[in-house]
Amino acid sequence: MKRSGSADLPLHYGYVPKWLAERMSKLGFAITEAIVAEYGTSEVLRRLSDPFWFQSLGAVMGMDWHSSGITTSVMGALKSAINPHYRDLGIYICGGKGAKSRNTPDELLKFGERTGLNGIDLVRCSKLSAKVDNTAVQDGFQLYTHSFIVDKNGLWTVVQQGMSQGSSMARRYHWHSSALKSFVDEPHTGICGVNQGQILNLAAAGAAPARETMMAMAAEHPERMIAEARKLVMPAHHDVKSKDVDLKRLGAMLWLTHEKKPTDFEELLLLEGMGPRTLQSLALVSEVIYGTPARFTDPARFSFAHGGKDGHPFPVPVKVYDETISVLSKAVQKAKIGQSDKLQAIQKLSELSYRAEKNFIPNDNFDQLIQKERDESWKYGGKTVFGDAKPPKGLGQLTLF
Repeated sequence: MKRSGSADLPLHYGYVPKWLAERMSKLGFAITEAIVAEYGTSEVLRRLSDPFWFQSLGAVMGMDWHSSGITTSVMGALKSAINPHYRDLGIYICGGKGAKSRNTPDELLKFGERTGLNGIDLVRCSKLSAKVDNTAVQDGFQLYTHSFIVDKNGLWTVVQQGMSQGSSMARRYHWHSSALKSFVDEPHTGICGVNQGQILNLAAAGAAPARETMMAMAAEHPERMIAEARKLVMPAHHDVKSKDVDLKRLGAMLWLTHEKKPTDFEELLLLEGMGPRTLQSLALVSEVIYGTPARFTDPARFSFAHGGKDGHPFPVPVKVYDETISVLSKAVQKAKIGQSDKLQAIQKLSELSYRAEKNFIPNDNFDQLIQKERDESWKYGGKTVFGDAKPPKGLGQLTLF
């Protein structure tokens, strides 16, 4: 089913440090490769059009789990990593933030010339999606970033974001070409944002009479679109709270990777030598690759893979991040030549987490868990935009589960 909706996010004006940007590109590429290998290019586009999955992807890549910066940083990382490998992956990304968004038409026309796809039609889709969100939907948000993702078959997804000067919030809009029949009646696959009350929305289903009247005045006829809204609203608080996370899912995954250590499963012996902290990250990355839509209702949970650049919920453990990238990248490369054991082992991690949830009962030490991650961050090369993590003066004992 094609869904339509939006997402609101607190504006963050910080920057992505080079050490994180490089890792985001590598991990984003490895995740994209794994999804293409398992499901095809259309599944990458479908997932990017889901605001909940997109937010979870940003969190697992080490960005602030709820901020507007996820949009531009994730799309920038994916564009720089994916475009040079279009021939292998079959996916290309145009546009970006600010001036880069205005280059989208030229990029699409050149892409069409290289691939034989109808570049003019793709440009029309790009412009219409931007016009709808900037003009037909008058919600107080003005677009400042526009990314157009297209695959080798001409399917496309749009991820674009607007800014509201009055509320210090950003709103992200998602589109997907699958089943799209018109641009003027509930066209989005997702819009992430806070409810603003009554607004002028000429792309709403209930605005059909108004559209018909306006088009009649122009001696034209409006098209009709069918979709369903899916809305993601992120909180204003920067820190990760227990209410932001499905504790049963998180706790079961932590218990599996830290306590049970799934070495009794033959497939996971392939991951021998990795500590529980890397298994924790891989389990969450595995879910981003193989999880079903219902698994992404709490994007904050995925920040427990690699933390966040501002230190929430904890500094980015770069040593763990690098090992995650290495294991996933090698697994994908081996799968390409028919040796899929390691990739299957990574998939097995998320499957085992699902099973562990059935009878798992979480405790109430969420805040202590975050503090433990912060206290131990220095061991894994923890970094934030403010500097390197330092060892605490004293460490207490904590039972995680």
